[in-house]
Amino acid sequence: MHFQLSEEHLMIQRAARDFAQSECLPGVIERDEKQRFPKEQVLKLAELGFMGMMVDPKYGGAGMDTISYVLAMEEISKVDASVSVCMSVNNSLVCWGLEKFGSESQKQKYLTPLAQGRKDGELYIGAFLLSEPEAGSDATSQRTTAEDKGDHYLLNGTKNWITNGNSASVYLVMAQTDPSKGSKGINTLIVEKSSPGVTVGAKENKLGIRGSDTHSISFTDVKVPRENRVGEQGSGFSFAMKTLAGGRIGIASQALGIASGAYELALKYSKERKAFGREIMHHQAIQFKLADMATRIEASRLLCLRAAWEKDNDLDFALSSSMAKVFASETAMWTATEAVQVHGGYGYVKEYHVERLMRDAKITQIYEGTSEVQRIVIGRSILK
Repeated sequence: MHFQLSEEHLMIQRAARDFAQSECLPGVIERDEKQRFPKEQVLKLAELGFMGMMVDPKYGGAGMDTISYVLAMEEISKVDASVSVCMSVNNSLVCWGLEKFGSESQKQKYLTPLAQGRKDGELYIGAFLLSEPEAGSDATSQRTTAEDKGDHYLLNGTKNWITNGNSASVYLVMAQTDPSKGSKGINTLIVEKSSPGVTVGAKENKLGIRGSDTHSISFTDVKVPRENRVGEQGSGFSFAMKTLAGGRIGIASQALGIASGAYELALKYSKERKAFGREIMHHQAIQFKLADMATRIEASRLLCLRAAWEKDNDLDFALSSSMAKVFASETAMWTATEAVQVHGGYGYVKEYHVERLMRDAKITQIYEGTSEVQRIVIGRSILK
């Protein structure tokens, strides 16, 4: 077993860290307050090749491995989780799914510009549309329908909580074609946002990751060409579950980054803040908090890297990705809360950043499979 990163991995990690500090940190508080989508930052991520990190270069990607992706996600999430979630969705849920299951023509038409993050000089990213008002954790209960009309599908329904909802050019939509077949009647369709009948709802006013673009999307008699179906007839649910398993590595890495960012701020503050005549880092109560933070974060990092390694080596990574996500997300929430506590009253004001990290941490326990769902996945696996 090798625990040392390669020189290439270290180079990617440094590039992501430098980007986060120089491009994401300035204005991050204002973007959070005004719920401003970080378009400039995402475009610059595209220039670095980070919007299609794992995509084959022949489709416009950077051809990196999943470990590189984890390292980059952690560094960017330390500073701005609103930026990193855009990167995560485009990489894990959209590009990976299309490259793994899409046809050659779909890859040429959609994957290539998605991996590059731009088309004709403009932002070009994707979104993953699975959740519905009555189909969140129970993804089999799809109410969105795709009526088979022969040469096209007629799409109707509403999707909720869609990251990149308004900024995406392309949607991957899960819809029910044959209700009698249950989950085996679901298909995945590539839908262009500009298609007639597509309506983007108001932006959600969220607790955290407020800069990210979260909307409901409605479809009214949207004609989707048959060639835009991804995979075989009825493979949509399987596509969603396999894609989400990889997506959980991205969200686990985001949670890891939030935790790491909060810990680093708490550690720095503990060396500067004095109480009872000396820096608070010398007080055992603070030392214990920092020690527990460091330990949980390192355990989260190892879980993320293991899941990434299994994915890169074509092993079954569903269990390891669920373990990484549930542990890292709970570590993020706990660490960020403790970081606020270390800061005391200063932790409760925006300029010290930890209150934002605490708000951002919560969503990692919810999206792309709640902590409860992850425990179901883990439980079923270990009880086989």
